[in-house]
Amino acid sequence: MGNRLTQIATRTGDDGSTGLGDNTRVSKNSLRPHAMGDVDELNSHIGLLLCEPLPQDVRELLGDVQHQLFNLGGELSMPGYELLKDDGLLQLDNALAQYNAQLPRLVEFILPAGTRAAAQAHVCRTVARRAERQVVALQEVETMRPAPRQYLNRLSDLLFVLARVLNRMDGGDDVYWKSERLARLAAGE
Repeated sequence: MGNRLTQIATRTGDDGSTGLGDNTRVSKNSLRPHAMGDVDELNSHIGLLLCEPLPQDVRELLGDVQHQLFNLGGELSMPGYELLKDDGLLQLDNALAQYNAQLPRLVEFILPAGTRAAAQAHVCRTVARRAERQVVALQEVETMRPAPRQYLNRLSDLLFVLARVLNRMDGGDDVYWKSERLARLAAGE
């Protein structure tokens, strides 16, 4: 495993490169640092979501997710190393089943809106999708196990579901897209 930083301003990245956990250096604009950065950004957005009033079970779940994302970032920083655990994906699958069971079926697209917590969950969802795309791009040029991609895919689904749950926390609802086509169909046009 790579060395832990004992100082932050190392100046080693001034040339446009960054060090990976295996002590190799790559361009900051290469696929691996992009994927690492998006996972880090996602973790930061989840930290912001945790500043909102949340049900305790959601708070605990998101805390676990932050640890798994840190593991995922570590795995991305060390080619060939495995830190993301299989039980993390299982936890997401179980949470998806639990929270989906509480929600009514979607009848229309919803907007990323509602309460602050729900809106922030949607921001997290979109960053998770971007991180997933970066991991897919990386996996197209490097051999990697599927777990990082699967985790981010499942997490983005969970964040969508949690946004719906959070909008209902105090008796609210989803914010539905007002489709002109569907309105015309409903009016019999």
